[in-house]
Amino acid sequence: MRVSVVRKNIKLLPDSKRVVARYFMNGQERTQQMVLRIMMLDEKEVLQTLEQTLREFARRHRNISAVFFRHCERIRPIIEGMQIDYEGMSLDRKMLIGSYCTMEYAIESAAIFNPSIVEDFDQTGLEAGEKRVIISFRATGEGHISSIVFRRAILDRDNNLHIMKIGNHIDKAEIEHKTLFNKERFLSKLYEMHTTDKYIAQIMQDLPEEFEFAILKNMLVEALKDPLIREERKVALEEILWLANSFYDLQFKHDSDITERVIFPISDSESRGIEDARFVRFVEDNGSARVMATYTAYNGHTILPKLISTEDFYSFRVMPLHGEGAQNKNLALFPRKIKGKYAMLARIDGVNNYIMYSERVTQWNTPILLQKPKFTWELTQIGNCGSPLWTEEGWLVITHGVGTMRRYCIGASLFDLDDPSKEIGRLTEPLLSPLEDEREGYVPNVVYSCGAIIHNNSLILPYAVSDYCSTYAVVDMVELLDALKKSK
Repeated sequence: MRVSVVRKNIKLLPDSKRVVARYFMNGQERTQQMVLRIMMLDEKEVLQTLEQTLREFARRHRNISAVFFRHCERIRPIIEGMQIDYEGMSLDRKMLIGSYCTMEYAIESAAIFNPSIVEDFDQTGLEAGEKRVIISFRATGEGHISSIVFRRAILDRDNNLHIMKIGNHIDKAEIEHKTLFNKERFLSKLYEMHTTDKYIAQIMQDLPEEFEFAILKNMLVEALKDPLIREERKVALEEILWLANSFYDLQFKHDSDITERVIFPISDSESRGIEDARFVRFVEDNGSARVMATYTAYNGHTILPKLISTEDFYSFRVMPLHGEGAQNKNLALFPRKIKGKYAMLARIDGVNNYIMYSERVTQWNTPILLQKPKFTWELTQIGNCGSPLWTEEGWLVITHGVGTMRRYCIGASLFDLDDPSKEIGRLTEPLLSPLEDEREGYVPNVVYSCGAIIHNNSLILPYAVSDYCSTYAVVDMVELLDALKKSK
């Protein structure tokens, strides 16, 4: 049974004007040469060059001088290693050095896609039938490095989406790393990552059961300085450092608009991008709510599933997911506990849908097979398109399927509320397939979503168009649920 879908005539396109001031380091030797040249300038030349730079870039970034100071501080060990008196340098010279260690990066220049939508914490000042929402996107720029960006919008009583104005600047967050680790849990995650055992033992054996981040980091940095280090050992030590760097808190300034906040790759585990965040408004048993998201961190050769949590979209806590079920991509958290336990969808083998339950939101084991590819449009693989949605009829799960020519379509399934391992119904045909004008893009023939909501008894389904831009569709819930219940 084909379900009616209303595609809305709105497209969110990548915007190359949205840039961040990113740290730029061109290798130690070239950086030393650059610093020497700057040290040869007199103070007048320093001031003239700095003022010219500020005239060009101060309007494009909030407090760019603070960015320059911060980036200069990052190469302080190199400067002091050159026997230069860092403390004796003028503030202008430090700023100028920092400007040479800074580059603009257009975070959305290639694509803005894989959207996820959640209800905003603030629902004041709205008319009947309206809902304020926050939409997240995977934004990619040069080199296909992915980050998370946001838009705020209002859904009206007719399910039209009114996007709020975008802020003028983009801010990266201040970062604070976790300082204390449990050795047993840390080792467990390393083994899940298949890091070479002998190198784990060499580094970890002398650490206490509770160890400090700084101690481990210093040990790893020193070991990696060995010019004769073997490649296998180098990779293993980098993976240990990668994991340690993956626990951190983010804090955005309160004078920034949500459209100006970008969660940009910070840790080594994310050096090649933050992919496909599935945001969900999670309600605890006591009624309190927070927004959480699973996402995939990628460093060019290894992926790491992670969880991010916030109560205000200013402060975010980031941590890796653990366990045999915290593998591969495509994890999606249920919006509430089921029989006292957290629940998660996953695609641990890259092909089939699984479900897991846990006492801890970061620990996932014993995945249970939920769905296999069944219909011709999904025979390559099936996965979720975001967190399940609660309805009186059951858990609504928006799925994706990959078929011939690696075409991605969106489907839907319904599962029992008390026991989501029981399937009530599953659409035999796609809910959404790429139309002719949706086939072209960075990755052709793909429609994909990372999270939907229900509003005015309608499914509000944001989706990406061929991994280039984003739009949304509306589906009547009565028709959809009726089709799902009749599909068995």
